[in-house]
Amino acid sequence: MADETDIPTLRRILQENRRIAVVGISAEWHRPSYFVGKYLLEHGYTMIPINPKYGEVLGRQCFPDLESAAREAGPIDLVDCFRRAEDIPALAEQAIQIGARVLWMQLGIVNEAAARQARAAGLQVVMDRCVKIEHARLFGGLNWVGVNTRIVSSKRPRQLPY
Repeated sequence: MADETDIPTLRRILQENRRIAVVGISAEWHRPSYFVGKYLLEHGYTMIPINPKYGEVLGRQCFPDLESAAREAGPIDLVDCFRRAEDIPALAEQAIQIGARVLWMQLGIVNEAAARQARAAGLQVVMDRCVKIEHARLFGGLNWVGVNTRIVSSKRPRQLPY
């Protein structure tokens, strides 16, 4: 894994950044980006879909790019990228321009140059991780079905998705 973000940092990012733009979201129910968008909505996040192919995804207006989304839907805290690694530098630049706080690259996506660019502008960067998986792992859910989350605690999570 290219990302070395520690658990407290991931937990803080997911607690503090509630307005998430999902770049490259699909309107097809069987695509991973669709699952992530749906999960975010079900867990109290404001999910802003970004894909020029669609007018609407999951009942939300879909925007062609981050700039129009920020202009029309309001501030964006976290940019969740479902795009190829070579597309990330342009997205990092847009995330910087709109004042996002976090650039998050989904599983399998790593772009060190874009990460350096975003960090230099003050953004936090997470690479090669899934927002949905990390949220479920850190706030309860995965361990209930027998998945080892590598987090041992005697405390029950405050927020349960059920």
